[in-house]
Amino acid sequence: QVQLVEFGGGLVQPGGSLRLSCAASGFIISSYAMSWYRQAPGKERELVARIFSIGGSTNYADSVKGRFTISRDIAQNTVYLQMNSLKPEDTAVYHCNAKGGYLDSWGQGTQVTVSS
Repeated sequence: QVQLVEFGGGLVQPGGSLRLSCAASGFIISSYAMSWYRQAPGKERELVARIFSIGGSTNYADSVKGRFTISRDIAQNTVYLQMNSLKPEDTAVYHCNAKGGYLDSWGQGTQVTVSS
């Protein structure tokens, strides 16, 4: 059974850091594009970062370039999102997604709140 479980969210002050984790089961993450999306209240879901299956290349939303880093640990079958220099506008529910072929799976999300 395919499953994605995110954790690592929380409350952090502006300028702080968090690392989100997405633990996958039922498939091998290196065979699929793995992404982090976020959705703030009243806003549409937006793509934050993606790591591609072949070669592990990455891309980022302009709003997070230079601050966020997506990575994967194939042995742990886990994808990470390191978030530095957090801003209040980064506040959202962050979701992990796996996509490729027949697969398009989402995690339940983890809340990130950036506030002083």
